[in-house]
Amino acid sequence: MPIPLYKKPFRLGSVFKGQDLETQDIGTSISEYIELIIFTRFGEHRYQPDFGCEIWDLDFELIISESIWEEKLRQSLLRSITKYEQRIYDVHIDVHISEINKFYPLRNVTEIKKQVEIVVRAKVHKTGENYRFSIALFLSPLSA
Repeated sequence: MPIPLYKKPFRLGSVFKGQDLETQDIGTSISEYIELIIFTRFGEHRYQPDFGCEIWDLDFELIISESIWEEKLRQSLLRSITKYEQRIYDVHIDVHISEINKFYPLRNVTEIKKQVEIVVRAKVHKTGENYRFSIALFLSPLSA
């Protein structure tokens, strides 16, 4: 019998009603775990200080070379994902920074923000099928 993968956040009200917790598929579970890695700062997890990624250290760093910044983040993510997400293998990560211009007509203001797009491609150990995850984040301050 396969181990169930529970959907987060846990809805304990259903347990008190005698129902089971909601489950999810392996792809969704892997995606949530990769998001956790991305949004966790090194040292934030008391018992695994190397859990997380370097985006928090790079977020407020002055970007002199976008390609160097992208490669630092890509390497950091690759190390963390291959170490902590063991349900996937043959992991490939693409990181790309771009500028997004957003115009607010009511205030007559144009805002320029840096956006980083992260794409993770891999294979799932259990099934051998292809896995793909992508997320776009705005930098300084980091937001989704």
